[in-house]
Amino acid sequence: MQEYRYLFGPVPSRRFGRSLGVDLTPPKTCSLDCVFCQLGRTTNKTMTRKAYVSLEAVLAELGAWIKENGKADYITLSGSGEPTLHSGFGEVLQFIRSHSSIPPVLLTNGTLLHLPEVQEAASHAHIVKVSLSAWDQASYGWVNRPHPDLNFKQLIEGQKAFRNEFKGQMWIEVFLVAGMNSIPSDVEKIAALADLLRPDRIHLNTAVRPPAEDFVAPLSRERLASLCNLFQPPAEVIAEYKDKGGFEIQANQEEIISMLQRRPCTAQEIAETFSMHLNEVSKYLGKLLTDKRIRAQVMNTLLYYLADRKETCDRYNHEEAHEEKGITPSVSEKSGANAYPIRPTQLSQESPPEEVLKR
Repeated sequence: MQEYRYLFGPVPSRRFGRSLGVDLTPPKTCSLDCVFCQLGRTTNKTMTRKAYVSLEAVLAELGAWIKENGKADYITLSGSGEPTLHSGFGEVLQFIRSHSSIPPVLLTNGTLLHLPEVQEAASHAHIVKVSLSAWDQASYGWVNRPHPDLNFKQLIEGQKAFRNEFKGQMWIEVFLVAGMNSIPSDVEKIAALADLLRPDRIHLNTAVRPPAEDFVAPLSRERLASLCNLFQPPAEVIAEYKDKGGFEIQANQEEIISMLQRRPCTAQEIAETFSMHLNEVSKYLGKLLTDKRIRAQVMNTLLYYLADRKETCDRYNHEEAHEEKGITPSVSEKSGANAYPIRPTQLSQESPPEEVLKR
């Protein structure tokens, strides 16, 4: 079986079933540094668009995967950062459309959709899923910790402009964190902005996988459900991934590591993704834990497995991105006046962990 550097999975997705991921940036290259991100803190916060990885290499891998009769419910541009930062992401979407019947999806934070060239490139997706977890510049700061050049009003105007021209489906994911953006009056403000985008679907999400910051506390499923009717159309609570069956994916130890480097998973999710028995999964996981190539972490009473992302970083050492100097540090790693504060007015209303009170 061919080894891939820029493709991963198909992985379990609570939104898209089994999704083949296409990784267009080195980890973790993004325009935001969201407190809830399952990939950890942003190490290269940037607004610079360029070919972070070889476009020709990405298209060659996609062509090989399709030729091997690869199966997935969707092919998704996601991975180790913000895909629209790659200057050729639109060509990747066009390639998928012209070479496969599997729908291409763009998962984006929407920060670059104010740019006409990004709007045009994104228009080649079957579904564009944008994120919306704030309602003004202040909340944008403490939840998403954006690049200094980003403005919340520009974010909304850019997404509205894209929606006005886009012929495909536009989905919105609203990520709610206890004590930060989850009281009903604030969710109503987010819902009002979401309504301006005329989305086809709205998903409510919370921290069911290990987040970037340990003070991030999840909402219960019941709490999320109580907020769904604030949105139009009514929002859906993203359910835990359930295998739809229909095809098998062969796995080996390295493929499991590749998946866990990008997305923490439970043993059940690994089993369902690769059509493996749990006993077989446990053998893989036991060996990887013994070799200290993965680690386990309890989140929401479930045991998730994560892989050391150093191996992922090493893949990009030859790329131009790793030849640059002066990488912008994460806001979360700064101290002093430039650091975004936790919102103190909500702490007593949602009862997050004690760690948030100490920061």
